[in-house]
Amino acid sequence: MLTFVQAGVSCKWVDDSQHFVLEHYDTICNSPSQIYHSALPLCPSSSWFYRYYTAELLQEVKVVRGLPARWGTCSRTVTLDQMPHAFAYWKDTIAVSWTSGEIITLDGIIGFQKAILSGHTDGVRSLDFSLDGTLLVSGSEDKTIKLWDLQTGGVIKTFHGHTTQVVSVSISSDCNIIASGSLDGKIRLWNIQTEEGCHVIEQEGQVNYIKFSPTDPQYLISMSGWKVLHWNINGHQTNPTHEGSCVAFSLDGTQFVSCCLENIVVRDSNSGGIVAKFHLDSSNFFICCFSPDGRLIATATDGIVHVWDTTSAHPHPIKTFVADPVGINFLAFSSPSSLISSSCYDKSVKFWEISTIQVEPVVAGPESTPPTSAHIISITLQAEDSIAISSDADGVVRTWDIPTGLCMASFQTPAKGENLWGGDVQRINSRLISVWCTNQDNAYIWDVEKGEFLKTVKLNLSAVDHVRISWDGSNVFFLSDQTIQAHSMQTGEVVGRVTFKDYSFPTSLTVDGSRVWVHFPSSEPLGWDFGTPGSPLVQLPNSALLLAKNSKLWDFSQSSIKDVVTGRVVFQLAGRFAKPYKSQWDGHYLVTGYESGEVLILDFNHVEF
Repeated sequence: MLTFVQAGVSCKWVDDSQHFVLEHYDTICNSPSQIYHSALPLCPSSSWFYRYYTAELLQEVKVVRGLPARWGTCSRTVTLDQMPHAFAYWKDTIAVSWTSGEIITLDGIIGFQKAILSGHTDGVRSLDFSLDGTLLVSGSEDKTIKLWDLQTGGVIKTFHGHTTQVVSVSISSDCNIIASGSLDGKIRLWNIQTEEGCHVIEQEGQVNYIKFSPTDPQYLISMSGWKVLHWNINGHQTNPTHEGSCVAFSLDGTQFVSCCLENIVVRDSNSGGIVAKFHLDSSNFFICCFSPDGRLIATATDGIVHVWDTTSAHPHPIKTFVADPVGINFLAFSSPSSLISSSCYDKSVKFWEISTIQVEPVVAGPESTPPTSAHIISITLQAEDSIAISSDADGVVRTWDIPTGLCMASFQTPAKGENLWGGDVQRINSRLISVWCTNQDNAYIWDVEKGEFLKTVKLNLSAVDHVRISWDGSNVFFLSDQTIQAHSMQTGEVVGRVTFKDYSFPTSLTVDGSRVWVHFPSSEPLGWDFGTPGSPLVQLPNSALLLAKNSKLWDFSQSSIKDVVTGRVVFQLAGRFAKPYKSQWDGHYLVTGYESGEVLILDFNHVEF
């Protein structure tokens, strides 16, 4: 019995250690002191780390609300420098291409950059590893195909012949032939040794995808629109054509999966016969893949990953999770129980654990079970009233008690639906006021507690990304692309407007009285003082420093708190908390809201940085 308990504790310690290091890898590497300031306080309440280091955490950041009960499904998030264009995965290596034509390789476990491959003159649309992982083939919009030696990072051969951009490439299992597909409807086969084209397969319609069988170098699959076609290298079709929007082989090559309309179908590679079939109420499939042992299949649709067990008669997914709210363009199993996904929209690679070790039952308290809600669109911190206010995409406004983290009240507003672009909520003169806007160029002012409209505001702006109410309730500010427009809360009239050029992708808007700042992912914030109506706007100098509270600056782009004097990071959000959608900081409390609907409240009052 003693041996069993010790084994269980050891297993728990190892599992927690792995999660801890992966989730907080970047933070720990950049500043080891953040192990205590940032990493340990945000460990799940059931984790071995959290309970063992309780005494050490007494003088650290207090998590008032949002502490998870268990480790999240996402074990690691790597943010890329540029928007990714194409991906490939082999064992412990990920290849990612940029629109510039460069290709980088990442470690398949930690995600750190290993090498840069330069040679293409335009964006790389497709990548594929050789079966042994020593070679990489790339297809580019510059109409060429390149074969790379991953040991040296050099180009072995370059193949020319396509008249339009190359959108898909694959290398045969014996490393003798490269297949390339183009929008001109041709699949070209290239002999690696002679560097010459050995065959051209004419296909009806554009070639969207091609892939050699992992075990049979004579057999490949291609896609054109919704058609999946089977070929040998002589250009003869080997199986009947069937419909599908994405397709993938099992590692042993005996099966392949295709997604068509609302069906996921697993077929035998030789006969084409159906081995298993699953149903999903969505036809918008982007990608699918097999686990290394061939037992599981995963699909990505509308940013959601579904996992099925092909050996089970159960028709429903065994695992479902939101990998990215916008969309996924790469998905691969890195082990029988781990997935890697990526999204070109948020420039990230995420590592997922679809099966985790759990030695002890998890007891979740109220602080670790926030109400289920849509993604948070606004966060307001009003510490003088000891409250934080959140609103979500379903139009629900909640008030939170800062000392306890408990939800004090919840209200339903009409601010919901596809037309909702942004909003904010403030308590003004004891009234809870909500402002939101729609894509019809209108904004609405609503008394939350009374449940009545107060005013409709005409904006004459394009899609509004961010809305903020001034702390005194006099004005409301709207950020639309490169314009900030201020309206009077009393009359709804425009009282100020500023347009800034040469800046793109503003991430958030901060308001302090009449002073307003707009934040960007890779540059300092810009600030203006709107002053009194009719007076000229004044651009604020050293805008970043003016956002500091008690000499501590909340950095929106890095999700960190910095010391203004030294520039040192004194606190860093990481792991599942790394990218808040909205946040507020007043020097004592930090409140963040997420696309998952979670609200995190952190207390820094007793912390000595």
